[in-house]
Amino acid sequence: MRLIFMGTPDFSVPILEALAAAHEVIAVYAQPPSVSGRGQKQRISPVHARADELGIPVFTPKSLKSEKAQTEFASHKADAAVVAAYGLILPQAILDVPRLGCLNVHASLLPRWRGAAPIQRAIMAGDTESGVTIMQMEAGLDTGPVLLRESVAITDATTAGSLHDALSELGAQLIGPALKGCENNTLKAQLQPDVGVTYAPKIDKAEAAIAFDKAAADVVRHIHGLSPFPGGFVEINGQRIKILLAEAVPIPDSQSAESGTLLTEDFLIACASGGIRPLRVQRAGKGPVETEAFLRGFKLPLGTRVG
Repeated sequence: MRLIFMGTPDFSVPILEALAAAHEVIAVYAQPPSVSGRGQKQRISPVHARADELGIPVFTPKSLKSEKAQTEFASHKADAAVVAAYGLILPQAILDVPRLGCLNVHASLLPRWRGAAPIQRAIMAGDTESGVTIMQMEAGLDTGPVLLRESVAITDATTAGSLHDALSELGAQLIGPALKGCENNTLKAQLQPDVGVTYAPKIDKAEAAIAFDKAAADVVRHIHGLSPFPGGFVEINGQRIKILLAEAVPIPDSQSAESGTLLTEDFLIACASGGIRPLRVQRAGKGPVETEAFLRGFKLPLGTRVG
C-alpha cells in the first residue's frame, strides 16, 4: 500500500517503523521543529528524525486547513493515512482524500479516554486496564468507528512510561492487520457506544504537585500517572524532589499522623488513610535513583513536612 504516516512523539516511532517495513510510506507528517536552548536551536521531533533515517520525505505544516496544504496532501495519492499522536486536527477535506480513509492509533479503549492524555488519565483514575484502539477517523474528537482494539493490564506498578511503551508496541502490532482488513473488506467498523465516554484532558503543570490528603492508593496512582513526565514532586527543605515510583503501605492507628508528614526515616509519608513509600526519586538536576541510594545523601528527620 501507498501510505502517509502522521505522528510526532516517541510513541509514534514503532508504528512508523512497522509500516515502513511492510508498506510504501510515501510521506511522513509531523509537528514543526521546536525551538529551544541557547541560540534557539531547532529540534526536530522523534518521528521526523526516524523518517529522515528511513529516507522518507517529511512535511511539517503548522495547519492542514489551507488549500495549499490540502492540495499537497492529495498529491501523494495515498491509499490510506495512519495517524498516531500527530497533534493537529485533520479537517474533513484531509480525511476524505485517501482511498481507504485515515486510520488512528489511539492509546485507550475507546470510548473511554478520548483526548490528549489517555495513558496518564487511565492510571490516575485507577483503571485496571488500558489498550489500543484502531479507528476510522471522522471530524469528531476520537469519535470514529472502531476497527480493532486490544487491552493490556494496569497493575499497581504501572507508570505512564511503562504503559506508554507497551501501548506503542501494541499499536505497531495492530496497525498491519487493521490495514489489511480495510483493504480486503474483512473488517467491519463498529460504531462507538454512547455509554462510557470519558475525556482525557492534557496534563496541567499544577497537577505535578503531590497532595497527600487522600487515600494512599490514590496518591500512588497520581504519582505513577505522572511518571516519568512531568513527574509528581514534593518540596523538602526548599528542594524539589520528584517521586517517580511508589507503593501504598498500611499504617496502624498508633502511627497515624497529619497527611504529608514523614513517619519513618526510610521515607514513609502519611496520607489521609495509609501511607506511601517512594521507591524511585529524582532531585533537581540529577538522574533518577532508587530511594535507598537517595537517602544515603539526603537525611529526612521524622516529622518533616513534605509538600
